Amino acid sequence: MNLRGKLVVIFATVGAIVAILVGLFSYQTASQRIGEQLDRSMLTTYAQVAAGSTEVLAPIPLLKNRGNGDHGEAQPMAAQAIAPDGTVTSIGGRPVRFPVDDEDRALAASGASEALRYQDLVVGRDDYRVLTVARGGGRGAIQLGVDVDETRHILNALAVRVTGVSAAALLGAALAGWLIARQLTRRLTRLTGLAEQVSASGRLDIEVPTGGRDEVGRLAMSFDAMLGRLARARDDQERLVQDAAHELRTPLTSLRTNASVLRRFDELSATARASLLDDVDGETRELTHLVDELVELATRQHDGEEARPVELAVIAERAAARVRRRSGREVVVTADATTVLGRPKGLERAMSNLLENAVKFDVDGTAPVELVIRDGRVEVLDRGPGFGEDDASRVFDRFYRTAEARSLPGSGLGLAIVREVALAHDGTVFAGARPGGGAVVGFTVAPIFLPDSKPGHADG
Repeated sequence: MNLRGKLVVIFATVGAIVAILVGLFSYQTASQRIGEQLDRSMLTTYAQVAAGSTEVLAPIPLLKNRGNGDHGEAQPMAAQAIAPDGTVTSIGGRPVRFPVDDEDRALAASGASEALRYQDLVVGRDDYRVLTVARGGGRGAIQLGVDVDETRHILNALAVRVTGVSAAALLGAALAGWLIARQLTRRLTRLTGLAEQVSASGRLDIEVPTGGRDEVGRLAMSFDAMLGRLARARDDQERLVQDAAHELRTPLTSLRTNASVLRRFDELSATARASLLDDVDGETRELTHLVDELVELATRQHDGEEARPVELAVIAERAAARVRRRSGREVVVTADATTVLGRPKGLERAMSNLLENAVKFDVDGTAPVELVIRDGRVEVLDRGPGFGEDDASRVFDRFYRTAEARSLPGSGLGLAIVREVALAHDGTVFAGARPGGGAVVGFTVAPIFLPDSKPGHADG
């Protein structure tokens, strides 16, 4: 059974339970009220009969009885007297004799006044409500009976009406459940169809209708946002593959050329041999470095690391020590005690990439490379050639290289990885010219402040 059918069944079941309970309560209440009214009426009639007014026992003629064309009586009554010795004498009303049992005789023989009992009796084909009242003082008792067939018919008619109303309520609940289920499941069915279409076709550019602030509307918006992110991720992946193919083509072509030259290795001079081997070694290292960065960028290895509070100054010193060891260049670190909720390896890789990029472009090497950290802002300053405004807006793109960088080794992915790390930490990247010459390149992360710390001076 689908969701719509389940909702209809639930609504119908709840409606049926409520209708049945209300119907039973209404019928029982009406039956109780009618019975109480009948008993009070019988006590009033008894008082009149006991006072000698037997006219109240006379039947009220009706033109029709129960709609069948026969003459009848409205609430026909009958009364009889029970002597103290148990003898029964008719007083008036319907010519019917009620059976007298030992309890009735005991009431007639007792000296207690106004002692009474009610009972329901069947005499002939009629049902009666019988009241027996002791008169006291040795005067016996009076029995007064009322034909309750009409009352039963009234209650039966009420039961029929209650049943009809309950059935109508049941149908109404089922219809309301169907309408509500249709309203709810229509959008869910549409979303299910779109999901199946995406699964079957692989298309991510399908338009998802959104609207409403209920759970279904939120689901539609989340589904639309998910498709958008998947589409962007696929576009990024395709771009990465295309760019990677383009960038890999150059070193592979060079290696192929060198491989063809190696076939005439014996014909080369010692100097040419050494130059060729150095070229092959450099191209191999460059290709390995490019593949490593492609893998890291494609698999987003920095996202798999668990975030924890880290002090940026500690990460900066590790990155600076690595660059000093590899390049022999002086790196000056100026950092406050800012603590961030971050991934240490990813942050260290981003800082190392920034420093290696600065060292590569600052070929003069006379001025130290500076790494400055203040309140979650990480920037690397160099005295290299810098770059123009157009380059500044594109240096973090994958495989983008400025005119000055095309003659230098590198994959064009270092700053792209920096951007990925910054975005993973809800930060941004920036690049610009440094006053006095050079460049300022860096990223930001949101600092956190641990207990017993001040802004910008968090404890490690």
